[in-house]
Amino acid sequence: MLLDGRSRRRPRRRYTRKFCAGDGAESKFAYNFLAHPAWLISSRDSQPGLSMETLLSLLFPLLGYFSGSLPFSVWVTRYAKGVDVRNAGSGHATTTNTIRQAGFGWGALVAILDVAKGFVPTFLASKYSGETWVIVLTAALAVAGHCWPVFAQFRGGMGIAPFGGALLATNWVSAFVGLGLLLALLFTVRHGARASVLTGILIAPLFWLLNFRGIEMWIALACGLVMAYRFLIDWNRKYRELWLDREKPHS
Repeated sequence: MLLDGRSRRRPRRRYTRKFCAGDGAESKFAYNFLAHPAWLISSRDSQPGLSMETLLSLLFPLLGYFSGSLPFSVWVTRYAKGVDVRNAGSGHATTTNTIRQAGFGWGALVAILDVAKGFVPTFLASKYSGETWVIVLTAALAVAGHCWPVFAQFRGGMGIAPFGGALLATNWVSAFVGLGLLLALLFTVRHGARASVLTGILIAPLFWLLNFRGIEMWIALACGLVMAYRFLIDWNRKYRELWLDREKPHS
């Protein structure tokens, strides 16, 4: 502003009108382009907003991974029995292996906590972000964190529980549909790992067929692929009793 209160913009606008005199569309475009120079705004001015948006978008996926990395089965069995759950049974930090080492009560506690690892970050991303890719990535990283946890030497579980928690956070009906698919395949192929691989591959197409075509379908696709890949390690594993591998009583 000048001392008499006049703006420096006025001479430039008069010059702009003179420069762009004419009735053609090109003249009108040139006038608007020069009179309202949004193009002159430095990218530095808009960078803080973009950086903050990007930061918030990455916060939820990181929360998903670190939440999934909490090795509850390792901590619970160490507290209950003084052993590392991964040193026996299947060698994985899972609910079923916790049952083998510490019993059904401690296994049920681990199951609830592992479901929460997928539910909480996915729910928060759904509520405070709303971006589909952020929610899906958060859920997938929660499952990946459970399988390869940074807090447990990247030796974790198989991803079923946090996968179910992520589905519960978005559409609880879809979670039970996915569970039904897993159980149906389990009792059909009679092999836990192979049934889980097939579930991870088939769950997203099943959701599409059943008209679950919202965010839950994309979560099923992303998390299902992570879970299927993880279970490939046990594809040739020998099971005595589906997942639990408990010795059958002698007759």
